[in-house]
Amino acid sequence: MLRAIYGLLAGLLATVAWAGELPPDQLAKNTTQEVLAILKADKDIQGGNVQKVYDLVEAKVLPHFDFNRMTQLAVGKHWNAASATQKQALVKEFRALLVRTYASSLTAFSNQSIEFKPFSMAPEAAEVVVQTEVKQPGAKPIPIDYFMYKTSFGWKVYDVSIDNLRLVLNYRSSFASTIRQSGINGLIAMLEAKSRSLEKAGVAPAGGKAAPAKARPSSSLAPAPRQAQHA
Repeated sequence: MLRAIYGLLAGLLATVAWAGELPPDQLAKNTTQEVLAILKADKDIQGGNVQKVYDLVEAKVLPHFDFNRMTQLAVGKHWNAASATQKQALVKEFRALLVRTYASSLTAFSNQSIEFKPFSMAPEAAEVVVQTEVKQPGAKPIPIDYFMYKTSFGWKVYDVSIDNLRLVLNYRSSFASTIRQSGINGLIAMLEAKSRSLEKAGVAPAGGKAAPAKARPSSSLAPAPRQAQHA
């Protein structure tokens, strides 16, 4: 049954359990390669169909992120002050924001390629960093590092460094500022508003397809490009 599904999906990762058997560098490489293959082959995505990019990110990229841990790290010391309902809302809105910033990044991806750096890990390692570079014609390569840790469901990304800028640490600063000014509910409201504004930017005009977003391209596993990382 698994082989049938695997074949039907044309070589894409079939299940989270299957992905969990892969070492972290191979998981990152497989995910990147499959996403790039879809981007190059799908004419709707090339034409700026943002909804299809959302679907691609949801299905092939985000399952490899631990949004609970990412959100907790981004909120920092204020996490323990949040109620269970607020924590759930924070994770939901942070995830939604990243879906849309990812989609904006991927619609701009065209002639770039991804190079994976040599990787090694200790047999019992529980945390690793997978290093890559985005190669762009006529431009300086962009280093992207994935901070991953081992879970019972396989390796998960909990932070990303893009051009030497850590995603979670970058968000932590802006989140803390918002919480100081408006509290936890203010941060939730801010994330909702930011997500809505990104969604509006990708709304399809009359006749169907959304206009392509003008975002700096990133790796398939990388969240927002540098200028879009601030919530």
